[in-house]
Amino acid sequence: PTRELAAQVEKNALAYAKNMRWFRTVSIVGGASFGYQTRALSKPVDLIVATPGRLMDLMQSGKVDFARLEVLILDEADRMLDMGFEPQIRKIVEQIRPDRQTLMFSATWPKEVQRMAADFLNDYVQVNIGSMELTANRNVKQVIEMCSEFDKRGRLIKHLEQISQENGKVIIFANTKRGADDLTKFMRQDGWPALAIHGDKQQDERDWVLREFKSGNSPIMVATAVASRGLDVKDISYGMYAVLTGPVINYDFPTNTEDYVHQIGRTGRAGRKGVAVTFFTSENAKSARELVG
Repeated sequence: PTRELAAQVEKNALAYAKNMRWFRTVSIVGGASFGYQTRALSKPVDLIVATPGRLMDLMQSGKVDFARLEVLILDEADRMLDMGFEPQIRKIVEQIRPDRQTLMFSATWPKEVQRMAADFLNDYVQVNIGSMELTANRNVKQVIEMCSEFDKRGRLIKHLEQISQENGKVIIFANTKRGADDLTKFMRQDGWPALAIHGDKQQDERDWVLREFKSGNSPIMVATAVASRGLDVKDISYGMYAVLTGPVINYDFPTNTEDYVHQIGRTGRAGRKGVAVTFFTSENAKSARELVG
């Protein structure tokens, strides 16, 4: 669904490919050079990692030939539906030979994803990891702080002071692009090395922010939901929770509890422990019952 996830998948594929000289991968994403991607596809390629929009553009311009495609993988299927990519996905699948093997990964199993599975997969095997209900990762300690909108910045600084003592990394989620930029500006003016990532930023800047964050050069990343799915950042520790991986701070409570589950899932990954702090105001009251559940 996103350019960051495509880059992460390609990076992991290349780790395998370095032991196989014949294995060649190409990343097809929006924001990158159309000409470069066209030239890359003109040569033999074993694996294409793509976001639906740019792949659709290349298909419509006749630059992609799926005649020999044997395996189709749909990753984060539910997120692609949330982002409105279903028409593009269906058009792409129509161009792929029916005797292919299809794998589909989805963090949740709503009716829309079930319908997609029924349309695209034949005689499939379904593997469930954990509950079929929307459930938070039990390795993540969830801390909900009741506060006013006015109190948020002061509380955030207190957490950052504790995190900085441990030289830890932190992801801070804001609901809007403007909110992420305003929060980043506030922290930088206060001396905190924060960078923001959201959909309005150019791809090279988004890539640079992720590299700076993962390397530890900028240990604070402010993000919108663009970073809530699939991204894996290691070596994060937090004050009294130093033995944990984390934290995530939800500066704004997400617009729905499904996004909340995904955002806190950036910590406590691969069997490790994590902690997520969420600021909860009276304006979020309508979400309280579902959050408790």
